[in-house]
Amino acid sequence: MNYFRLNYVFILVLLVQCSSTVSNSNTEDSVEKRLQELGIVLPEASSPVANYVNAVQTGNLIFLAGKGPTFEDGSMIQGKVGTDLTIEQGYEAARITAINQLAVLKAELGSLDRVKRIVKVLGMVNSSPEFTDHPKVINGFSDLMVEVFKEKGKHARAAVGMGSLPGNIPVEIELIVEIE
Repeated sequence: MNYFRLNYVFILVLLVQCSSTVSNSNTEDSVEKRLQELGIVLPEASSPVANYVNAVQTGNLIFLAGKGPTFEDGSMIQGKVGTDLTIEQGYEAARITAINQLAVLKAELGSLDRVKRIVKVLGMVNSSPEFTDHPKVINGFSDLMVEVFKEKGKHARAAVGMGSLPGNIPVEIELIVEIE
């Protein structure tokens, strides 16, 4: 009888240790913690200004409406890349847009840890006709997705030039995400 009791206690101790290890690794690997380490504070998700929604979920996919580089006070980065803004400034605008999209995603999901994969990104760059480095601009968005989600952040992508974008913003980016 002591043999069974000893095995039972041993199994309980192992289960507690395993669950503690699993939850510590999940905490260490959480997206929220990674955002903190990167010094990123998500703003409150902005509300649409017309007759559309920020996101639509169908099955395990969420389609996010296009967002641009808007700050919490409502001000926006403006200008055409290649004329008014450099590639580096466009890159930063795309990075700010990524943070705005993460805020929308968190508002929709409650936790960014539910993201299984960043699937597809459509990056539109407001640029002069002769500008051809659109991918270098949208890298600001893509690089942040990989910093935040690691392998799950790698995605298919299009980076295209536009003659103009709403409010003269330099980038607008749409996103498709697979969730758990």
